[in-house]
Amino acid sequence: MERVALITGAARGIGLAVAHRLHADGTLVALADVNAEAVAARAAELGERAMAVPVDVTDPEDVARMVAAVVAHWRRVDILVNCAGVLGPTAPVDGYPLDAWRRIMATNLDGVFYCCRAVLPHMLANGWGRIVNLASIAGKEGNPNAAAYAASKGGVIAFTKALGKEVATRGVLVNCVAPALIDTDMARELPPEMRAYVTARIPMGRLGTAAEVAALVAWLCSEECSFSTGAVYDISGGRATY
Repeated sequence: MERVALITGAARGIGLAVAHRLHADGTLVALADVNAEAVAARAAELGERAMAVPVDVTDPEDVARMVAAVVAHWRRVDILVNCAGVLGPTAPVDGYPLDAWRRIMATNLDGVFYCCRAVLPHMLANGWGRIVNLASIAGKEGNPNAAAYAASKGGVIAFTKALGKEVATRGVLVNCVAPALIDTDMARELPPEMRAYVTARIPMGRLGTAAEVAALVAWLCSEECSFSTGAVYDISGGRATY
């Protein structure tokens, strides 16, 4: 049976790499992103076994519409990969813009909750599902002048652990991936001093690639992953210490 995967943040970066990897593995893929034009182009490149769904993950009604569109098209959602995320400004806490804090939390944390909440009824009804949430090593260690991003990703880790336990006996496995800095457009948006700081903390001395993250995500979405839930998988070039 062909599985159906829904990937948010799929117009670029890790989300797009995940869509390509799952598609290459024989999965039907729904690419979702707030950039409707870009995600439509990326899905068209993959062909008939892909579809595009524009979505604003900060809006629970729009998330519900996205899931309904995928189910209407392919009658199921078996896999959810939450990649949609924003970095926000680099600034100390005592001067951090309040609107930026709220936007980061709304996208990185609330969006994960909304998407999981929307797909769970379909997965639980079928007795099978895989959810992978993109966290960050920053959610475990924190990065100075990026408290909002770190807090949002720490929340993703805690949420993943809670949901994984909640549905552990119902066929749905929920895990998260915590990358160090990955060579994507988002990483290139960092100020040079922040990029240098986080790169220097990677013992392997280089950034990761989106394809490397996608390979790990693909296993977590597979039948082979059968005894792991509520777990955090580091992909950090040696940076992670716990």
